[in-house]
Amino acid sequence: MDMDAVSFEQLVVDELDRLPDDMVDGLDNIVFVVEDRPEDGTLDLLGLYDGWALTERERYGTGELPDRIIVYRESHLAVCETLDELQDEVHTTLVHEIAHFYGIDDDRLHELGWA
Repeated sequence: MDMDAVSFEQLVVDELDRLPDDMVDGLDNIVFVVEDRPEDGTLDLLGLYDGWALTERERYGTGELPDRIIVYRESHLAVCETLDELQDEVHTTLVHEIAHFYGIDDDRLHELGWA
C-alpha cells in the first residue's frame, strides 16, 4: 500500500477523532507525532509511547516536555493492503499507545486484544 505523508497524517487525525472521549480526555501534556519509520530504520514497530505513564508520575507537570505518541507511517503501510486495514491498524496502534500512557502494559493489552 502507498500513501503520502500528508494523507497518512490526516488519517491519524481522523482516527484520533473517532476514539471515545473518555479515552482521550485524560491525556495530559502529550503530543501525537507521525514519523516515517523508527530510528533503527526497521519496519517492525507501528507506534511508540515515549514518556512517563500516568501510574509512574510523581512530581509531573511542571515544565516537562510533552510525552509523545509516535505513529510510524511506513511500518503501517508495509503491513496493510487496503485503506480499511490501514484505518483499523492505526486505530489499534493509537489505542495501544494511549493505554501505555495510562499505565497498561503489553501483557494486559494482549489479554484485551489490543496488541
